[in-house]
Amino acid sequence: MAAAAVGATAVAAGAVALAAGRAVSEFSVRPKHADAEAGGLRVHASALDRVELTRGWETQRRGRYGLEWGERNRAVVGEVLGTGPQTVVRALESGPVPAAGTAVRITPQVYTGDPGSALGLRFDTVAVPGELGPMPAWQLPGVRDLWVVAVHGSGTDRQQTLPLLPVLHRLKVPALAVSYRNDPDAPPSADGIGHFGETEWRDVDAAVRLALDSGAGQILLYGWGLGATMVLQTADRSAWRHSVRGIVLDSPVLDWRDTARRRAARRGVPDALAVLGARAAEGRSGVDPGDIDRLALGDDLRAPVLLMHSPDDTVAPVGPARRLAALRDDLVWYREFPGAEHEALWNSDPSGYEDTVRRFLTPLL
Repeated sequence: MAAAAVGATAVAAGAVALAAGRAVSEFSVRPKHADAEAGGLRVHASALDRVELTRGWETQRRGRYGLEWGERNRAVVGEVLGTGPQTVVRALESGPVPAAGTAVRITPQVYTGDPGSALGLRFDTVAVPGELGPMPAWQLPGVRDLWVVAVHGSGTDRQQTLPLLPVLHRLKVPALAVSYRNDPDAPPSADGIGHFGETEWRDVDAAVRLALDSGAGQILLYGWGLGATMVLQTADRSAWRHSVRGIVLDSPVLDWRDTARRRAARRGVPDALAVLGARAAEGRSGVDPGDIDRLALGDDLRAPVLLMHSPDDTVAPVGPARRLAALRDDLVWYREFPGAEHEALWNSDPSGYEDTVRRFLTPLL
């Protein structure tokens, strides 16, 4: 009887662990839109050109960020003007002035809308014919033979590509800012979950095919986060990979297990449970860990790569990026942005980021 009771208890505990792991895996397989840092931030004082915020690691970062509150209110904050024991004063660059006492959140999303409303750039919305159905993309004109296919990260949307578009416009480079399965405006997958690029790369491949059919002579693949992982998969697997002239990777996820664990930990999940969640995400998504590990070594890279990362990225560890840069220093140009968060490298140093991209792209044109 005692042995049976112990066995039953172990089975019950195992079932609870499995259920908990599956629940935690939701952070990875169904990422929510754009992680905004809330954390009890409030406005302590404000004026037309500045705002005083609760002091914290998120409000002390250098650069430009969105400041959001309520349902629709947003402004843009710039550099830190001063720091006190409890507060930080930042430049208020645009938008309404939040009142003292307002609860706010910080986000990397400085620009919102589309290329026209956000940046005044001419564009068309086109449909990429994917295997699950049409997927909307922004197509920006240019005169170059090289086209950029820009792929946003998970949990966000095409608006993430907006800071890049003025650089491409100045260089007269055509671009497609694409969506992929399970985006809010794209067809869902049968299971409705993300697969860490294992299936999504085929949507990027469809965008490459559309660019080539529309007159592109060569392709530059550009991705953020898991979008960068999809870019690597496309460059490796696509029937059109011979047309890939260059690759840009912003905060790439090169160790997806650690990233899955970190995403859960950022939401306060204990580490042991976060590890279970990563394992559950692997099982649910059918991801091939060996294939991603292989891509992270860069053995099959054929085109020049601009690899940008932050040593302070709390989602995708910097170690694999440094390793890839060292292993393939014949093709990889590596640049770090200290103090930046995951997929927020541009925010930390807009002019430095844009100059790096311009210097990489110019010889490829």
